[in-house]
Amino acid sequence: MLRGKTRRDRRETTDPLDAAQEDRVRAVLALGGVPHADLPDGVQQVRLKLLERAADGREAPRDVSAWAAVVASNLAMDWHRARRRQERLGERLAVLWREATDEDGAESRALSMAVTQGLDALPDTQRQVVVLRFYADLPVRAIADELGIPEGTVKSRLHTAVRVLRTRLHEGEVV
Repeated sequence: MLRGKTRRDRRETTDPLDAAQEDRVRAVLALGGVPHADLPDGVQQVRLKLLERAADGREAPRDVSAWAAVVASNLAMDWHRARRRQERLGERLAVLWREATDEDGAESRALSMAVTQGLDALPDTQRQVVVLRFYADLPVRAIADELGIPEGTVKSRLHTAVRVLRTRLHEGEVV
């Protein structure tokens, strides 16, 4: 029991960002165009990077506040890059859908619409891997590299998303 209290006490006192630094990180993210809803995640990512730095045995930055602001700025740029990548994929999907509907009949259009609605209902993380795998025709390794996640995570998300899509298509009697 004593051991649990000391761990809890250590966790509370070893927060790498104080309130002023956290506010600065939020401000940098907001000025960088990151939506308000994503600000807490950005602060957590900065905190995580600082903790990873300490865990790797590297010394703490001389000015944690300035370092955190630079990391937050980089996160904001990454957020915009990811958003642009999603927009490009959406445009590419729209072109592919238009091409498919021009060439195929009504039955194919109904299937395309059902798949599109199913994709829209998926969480963003699952939708990303499905689109990259089946529409961009990328292998699992390339998807993992593109998204910066492990291959096993890509496979898991693909499996879950395909299972959900299959169920929805069968429930809607499309397939």
